[in-house]
Amino acid sequence: MSELVLTDRDGAVAVVLLNRPEALNALSDELMDELVQTLAELDRDESVRAIVLGGSERAFAAGADIGELAQTSAIGLYYQHRVERWDAIRGLWTPLVAAVSGYCLGGGCELAMSCDLIVASETAEFGQPETGLGIIPGAGGTQRLTRAVGKALAMDVILSGRRLSAREALQAGLVARVVAREAWLEEAKRVAREIAEKGPVATRLAKESVDRAHETTLSAGLEAERRALYLAFASEDAHEGLTAFTEKRKPEFKGR
Repeated sequence: MSELVLTDRDGAVAVVLLNRPEALNALSDELMDELVQTLAELDRDESVRAIVLGGSERAFAAGADIGELAQTSAIGLYYQHRVERWDAIRGLWTPLVAAVSGYCLGGGCELAMSCDLIVASETAEFGQPETGLGIIPGAGGTQRLTRAVGKALAMDVILSGRRLSAREALQAGLVARVVAREAWLEEAKRVAREIAEKGPVATRLAKESVDRAHETTLSAGLEAERRALYLAFASEDAHEGLTAFTEKRKPEFKGR
């Protein structure tokens, strides 16, 4: 493995950083393959209860590797399963917090939106500039951005190339928190630590239920939520959490 992806551990939190600074973390095939493999391995590790995904202070990811895209074909994209890598990241069980500073454009914006929530530096810029290259967002940009910020703003960003500042993205509902320039990574790690302290079974079921709210009707979502509640209630973690509350102590969750 190269050093395109750096990994560190902070207790139950894994920190994964894109490391292609000379290209503003442009998402080459090699980088994305390494990222998907790294995240999948962490997702299988029961000791990891939350993951932070970040880039650098200057750029989360400035987009796809345009040089690579210019050399491929439609059939090549189809056989390479290039955009399916974003789907693999979206399908992780472990809660994933995006730590975004600087440029978050194109495939980078789609990558951040594939995470469960985004913590952004006040320097962050979000955009989908693909139409300026004669193509369109293809890793979820037209769908996830529209669901996050609404049709009118998504149309503006995608068709005109408008970039959203961190504050605009917060107001529109794209990001969860905006922090000072120097705090983007530490705040994301702090949020991840808070998530990691909760019951792992409940956290994963809650994550699935919130995702379902975006993808189905209210009645179907409520039914799925009830089933998830019953499953959570059947876990050892639920018994531990409820008992710990009544005994006025901190719960010791085991993910079972």
